[in-house]
Amino acid sequence: MTARHFSRLRLSAFRNYAAAALDLDGRHLVLTGPNGAGKTNLLEAVSLLSPGRGLRRASFDTVGNQASDQPWAVAATIETPDGPADIGTGAATEGGRRVRINGANARSIEEMSDYLRLLWLTPSMDGLFTGPAGDRRRFLDRLVTTLVPSHSSTASSYESAMRQRNRLLEESADPLWLNALEAEMAAHAAALHFARADAVAHLRAMIEAGAPDPAFPAAAVALTPLFDDRHEPASSPDLEAELKALWAGTRALDRAAGRTVSGPHRVDFDVLYAQKGMPAALGSTGEQKALLVGLILAHARLVAARTGITPFLLLDEIAAHLDPDRRAALFAALDALGTQCLMTGTDPMLFDALGDRAQRVTVRDGRLNA
Repeated sequence: MTARHFSRLRLSAFRNYAAAALDLDGRHLVLTGPNGAGKTNLLEAVSLLSPGRGLRRASFDTVGNQASDQPWAVAATIETPDGPADIGTGAATEGGRRVRINGANARSIEEMSDYLRLLWLTPSMDGLFTGPAGDRRRFLDRLVTTLVPSHSSTASSYESAMRQRNRLLEESADPLWLNALEAEMAAHAAALHFARADAVAHLRAMIEAGAPDPAFPAAAVALTPLFDDRHEPASSPDLEAELKALWAGTRALDRAAGRTVSGPHRVDFDVLYAQKGMPAALGSTGEQKALLVGLILAHARLVAARTGITPFLLLDEIAAHLDPDRRAALFAALDALGTQCLMTGTDPMLFDALGDRAQRVTVRDGRLNA
């Protein structure tokens, strides 16, 4: 039995679920069923019990059940060292979403993180190391958000301010407006950059301190430089001043390019296969998958160490491309974390090595059958 676990999940008018309820006993949860049954939809619903837009990054106005006129809602009871907590989120009448905790409206989305943290892996992440840098930044920002719940909001605010700046540049707006907007951008950018840098430094230290695991090779992680041609300031005020001066001086260049060409939105999350000293992108498909799993496991340990809350893990189709030895190693690592993990797969046999350490549920057409 884990110290912190889901004891009940409830969905209403979410994706292909008209309504569903599931009682959990603290063991890992394995969801099996055919493609399109609703396994990933359930993981997505759980992922919305955290800041941000969930594992599919979908707009909140698109996740409702199309056959229902009821607003979508997701709720969970979490057993914590301080007793059970009821957490829920759902569609808000004014758009977006609302959060309720123990029957009362939450002051902020981030308040959910006082009770649980969430990490996930999905098949779409399998090409993370060979895909565009934007995918790796979003992956990193998800990791950072499990440490600093406000980080998701900071990243969104920075992106919003940058889009507004790009529009003003296109319209040749008053420089005074641009000055004010660039000051706002710089404040968000500094918070964004230092949160990323701090998380990467602690993750690197956690990986280096851990015993090598042949099943999940160690990753050497770093951020690429924020600037190509100048020293990176060490303090937030200095970085804000540097960015404001930079953006003021590149307005003509950015106007011609149709975008802001420099800033933390251009930084990459650099990952090496440490044992081979090789960029992760050059590894085999199996090596890249193992590196990704190892990164998530290391970050889960980091979150537990720094926040006192071991994150729940949502692992979509996690076993499909792991050989039997790596599957067994993964299940052993999950047990060692002392957390509850929700896993999906089409073939129940892939989870045989879990034995009675998992609760098993079959999903079919938006229905859950224990």
